[in-house]
Amino acid sequence: MDRLSSANLLPESFPSNDMTEQLALIWRQIRAPLIAPLLRFAVGICLIMSLMLFIERVYMAVVIVLVKLFGKRPEKRYKWEPIRDDIELGNSAYPMVLVQIPMYNEKEVYQLSIGAACGLSWPSDRIIIQVLDDSTDPAIKELVTMECQRWASKGINIKYEIRDNRNGYKAGALKEGMKRSYVKDCDYVAIFDADFQPEPDYLWRTVPFLVHNPELALVQARWKFVNSDECLMTRMQEMSLDYHFTVEQEVGSSTHAFFGFNGTAGVWRINALNEAGGWKDRTTVEDMDLAVRASLKGWKFVFVGDLKVKNELPSTFKAYRYQQHRWSCGPANLFRKMVMEILRNKRVTPWKKFHVIYAFFFVRKIVAHIVTFTFYCVVIPATVLVPEVQVPKWGAVYIPSIITLLNAVSTPKSLHLLVFWILFENVMSLHRTKATFIGLLEAGRVNEWVVTEKLGDAMKHKSGKQIKKSRSRIGERLHVLELFAGVYLFFCASYDLAFGRNHFYIYLYLQAAAFFVMGFGYIGTFVPTS
Repeated sequence: MDRLSSANLLPESFPSNDMTEQLALIWRQIRAPLIAPLLRFAVGICLIMSLMLFIERVYMAVVIVLVKLFGKRPEKRYKWEPIRDDIELGNSAYPMVLVQIPMYNEKEVYQLSIGAACGLSWPSDRIIIQVLDDSTDPAIKELVTMECQRWASKGINIKYEIRDNRNGYKAGALKEGMKRSYVKDCDYVAIFDADFQPEPDYLWRTVPFLVHNPELALVQARWKFVNSDECLMTRMQEMSLDYHFTVEQEVGSSTHAFFGFNGTAGVWRINALNEAGGWKDRTTVEDMDLAVRASLKGWKFVFVGDLKVKNELPSTFKAYRYQQHRWSCGPANLFRKMVMEILRNKRVTPWKKFHVIYAFFFVRKIVAHIVTFTFYCVVIPATVLVPEVQVPKWGAVYIPSIITLLNAVSTPKSLHLLVFWILFENVMSLHRTKATFIGLLEAGRVNEWVVTEKLGDAMKHKSGKQIKKSRSRIGERLHVLELFAGVYLFFCASYDLAFGRNHFYIYLYLQAAAFFVMGFGYIGTFVPTS
């Protein structure tokens, strides 16, 4: 029998032995009828999502400008006046305040948080400090116990509370803390995570809002990052979070009296917290869950942007990834659980329902993550390989540029890092998109809770110790998703450089490099020395 050649098994139009040319010919034959229509559909969907995000960003920018022009400070929108001494009533004229500090194996920062809470200026018989310690390390529990005893010996009313399980994580600890008998005498509860340092006048500036405005349930302060200049990664985080506080929180407070509680640095009216159903552990964003439920009961919130509480940003890529997974997966899962409840609610206006469902959840918590990764890291690079599909310049250049500038103006000191921020955010959008779909589909990691690692940077900065630069630990741990995305972008960039007409290759090479850097380990952080 004559030996069959490979050429006999392929169409005559194929070159005989060049596999690369054969693959290229197959690609050209299926590209126009099969790939191009699907890619055009993807481009259309991404352009719609980009427009939604663009309109939302412009709307918030306009609101912020108007707020600044007309000086709509919280003190002007709500009644605020200092609580004054009453000779007849004495300290009973002051409301009773509970301060909760949830912590879990916080060896580096437990002294910091307890000390700051015990240093709050408020009548000593009208404040209770409650340390909710879920630590599993006996040595750390002993240290926290001794610290509480030290402050108690100074006359501070401090309670050390533990439980025999970690059910519900932070939400479970806060819920358990509210069950204590002494809490029934309290009017308000202030919550601070273990790395937060409120200034002594924090209660003097927040509690009067709740005292004089019975419709208010929450007063939220802004975060101030003590380690924002520690490394490039913390600078990038500061840019993103500054926009969240300066714009998103301020707009929600000014126009709808609703925004997501940040889980810390806020004071709640206990009656409002209880009416909303208390703490629930059905998602990893128990703070946002409580805020939405309280809002549906008709309660209002106020954001005090000029009141800042010091805290620490994650300074390792691993810690930041886990944090972003929780912050992206939780809201998507909460949206899935609450969208019908919001629609059926009869106590809030249709305009507020629209704001919560469309703007707060859908655009900011779902669309923003999906379009950032899908459009800029998948679809646009794919158009390089499919010349039949074009992305309009307004969608590929103008809208992204305006959105980026509107995000970046909140941190003017870091404008020169804008390119790095874009690349960093696109890499992180991979994890946020994955987490968003996990939340929407209630997949396996939907309730994963990993406590954000804290290195005690705030304490070390405060004590004046030197922060020394560590060597970048490249290759310490490989991240397959980032490496895969980097290979894809590198291939698209090389194809565009050699054969393309889109001229995206500079951007694609830069983005590929960012994925590779973060995929091959840590991005080179500054780690405090012991």
